[in-house]
Amino acid sequence: MLMPAPPRRSIAAEFTAGATAIAPIVIAAVPIGLLFGAVAAQRGLSSLEIALMSATVFAGGSQFVAIDIWQQPVAIMAIAFSALLVNLRHILMGASISPKLREFRGWQKYVALFFLADEIWAMAEKRALGMPLAPAFFAGLAAPLYFAWVSTTTAGSMIGAALGDPSRFGFDFVFPAVFICLVMGFWKGAKTGAVLLASALSAIATHHVIEGAWYVAAGALAGVVVAALAADAGNDTARPDTIEEGECVQ
Repeated sequence: MLMPAPPRRSIAAEFTAGATAIAPIVIAAVPIGLLFGAVAAQRGLSSLEIALMSATVFAGGSQFVAIDIWQQPVAIMAIAFSALLVNLRHILMGASISPKLREFRGWQKYVALFFLADEIWAMAEKRALGMPLAPAFFAGLAAPLYFAWVSTTTAGSMIGAALGDPSRFGFDFVFPAVFICLVMGFWKGAKTGAVLLASALSAIATHHVIEGAWYVAAGALAGVVVAALAADAGNDTARPDTIEEGECVQ
């Protein structure tokens, strides 16, 4: 006897569930947004330019890298290439999340991929482990974080002088702490540890040997390779070489 499928939740309920899930990360993003806005203003960007940058890029890591090498005259190609290196991980994130977007229409998939920040990707992947990923849930993840990032970076540019250096309060560790919590939510035992260790060692080694943001790509690729090897090893272990007595052959 087939069990009836669980009732689908309304759009409002899905959106609320997404917004509730992302709320702690939104709070953690506030001091980082203020910090970015203050630093960007010190480099000569206006509040409007900072708001437009956050609204169109929406990628804190690459924005910090761009501001770090920002100088007059602006080296557009150097900034673009550095941002590209930092955001190479989005190729892997997009490939990972795409199979979970079965309930998304064509245009919804493109919109979702624009908002695919690290935290949103992690929360969406975690949601997809237990139930189908609904567009409204994804919107609930993306909308609050997007609004918080654009508004706080803009506000940071306006109060940068009064804010001073937020890193002296330890605010610069907020995002690493968030990522540690997100990663631990995917912990599956020794295989997960091997992937994280490979990524960390590769990123650290590359950072010491090669200048720029190559360590981001190196860490991501090392993790992918180890994860693939671990998956293959698991499949080989699970595949019996002989058919045990009593098994059915189809």
